[in-house]
Parts: sequence; C-alpha cells; structure tokens
Amino acid sequence: MLIEGPAKKVTVYIGEDARHGGEPLYLKVLNLLFDHGVAGATVVKGIAGFGADHHLHTARLLELSGNLPVTIEFVERGPALQAVLDVLLPMVHEGLVVLSDVEVIRSAPRPERPTSRGAV
Repeated sequence: MLIEGPAKKVTVYIGEDARHGGEPLYLKVLNLLFDHGVAGATVVKGIAGFGADHHLHTARLLELSGNLPVTIEFVERGPALQAVLDVLLPMVHEGLVVLSDVEVIRSAPRPERPTSRGAV
C-alpha cells in the first residue's frame, strides 16, 4: 500500500503490437507490476497517436489500424520502485518511459494480496 507523501509516477508509452518474449509487452509489464506488489496499474489503449518514427496510427471506422498507442501508468516509491525499473527498462526497447514526481494524498488500504493474477 502506498502511504501519503512523495512518490513517483511511471508512465510507459508503447505500441499495442510491442512484444516481449512472444507476448504483448503491455501484458508482460502488467504482470511484472503485479508480481512486484505494486499497489495498482492502469493500461489504456489510445485511438490515435505517433511515436519517434512519426508514423501516424489511428483507429478509423472503415479501416483497421494496428499498433495503436498504449499507455501504462503506476505509482511507487523507494527501493520497490528501483526494483521494478531494473526489470522494466530492459523490456521496453521501442517506446518511452517517463518518471514524474507526484504526491500521494489518499490511498485506499489494500485487502489481503490475491494469490493469483486472475484472468491476466
């Protein structure tokens, strides 16, 4: 559980087609965060965007578009954050990882930690 006070927000920007070890990268990152006991994480799929290659990816009604942007965000602090980053950074070959200062002002208490990832 995060406590009130300073922390870091990590945002990972990748394409939905990014893979690591044969699996979608966003899923590998989400599992990594779960396994490291991060309090929570969010994966969001965008409808349009472009990366360093300046190739525009969009979701259009009449056109199927691949590799839409995906954002993964989580908040952590201290040694737990460094332990996650040590594994995360080598996984993200094509993408952007950003670290921002944040202030945790409220955090819900976490119930007993689940023993499995469920459907992940």
